Amino acid sequence: MLDNRLRDLREDSDLTQQKLADALGITQRKYSYIETGTQPLTDEILIKLANYYDVSIDYLLRQTNDPRRNK
Repeated sequence: MLDNRLRDLREDSDLTQQKLADALGITQRKYSYIETGTQPLTDEILIKLANYYDVSIDYLLRQTNDPRRNK
């Protein structure tokens, strides 16, 4: 599930939900809802997450296990 990948990336980066939410320009509550799948992931947030973690959108959406971006 997407929420597990987001949580794993955040925890692997030693980030709290609050710190990541601040970096994305959203509230911690909204990020929590996204991470748990309660709220759908918008295109804008998806792009911000991919840029923040420097991973592909396909990786975030679990279309691949390879986090590298095609450059």
